[in-house]
Amino acid sequence: MARNYRSEYKNYHAKPVQKKRRAGRNAGRNKLLATGAVAKGDKRDVHHKDRNPNNNKRSNLAVTSRTVNRRRNGKR
Repeated sequence: MARNYRSEYKNYHAKPVQKKRRAGRNAGRNKLLATGAVAKGDKRDVHHKDRNPNNNKRSNLAVTSRTVNRRRNGKR
């Protein structure tokens, strides 16, 4: 059975809480883009050490490879 992306967006991605989390993740990456720690297309992720995407203090952000970050965040 194929995924229903429209209902997935409506039921999860469009919720106000999820929008704020996504905005926090984007803000963290943009902060490190400005300092030069990451670059567009470098295939690295910005890891929030305390797993709170809205905590964008520099001490809470780390640059990791895509595979390590996504593997780590999958196990809660």
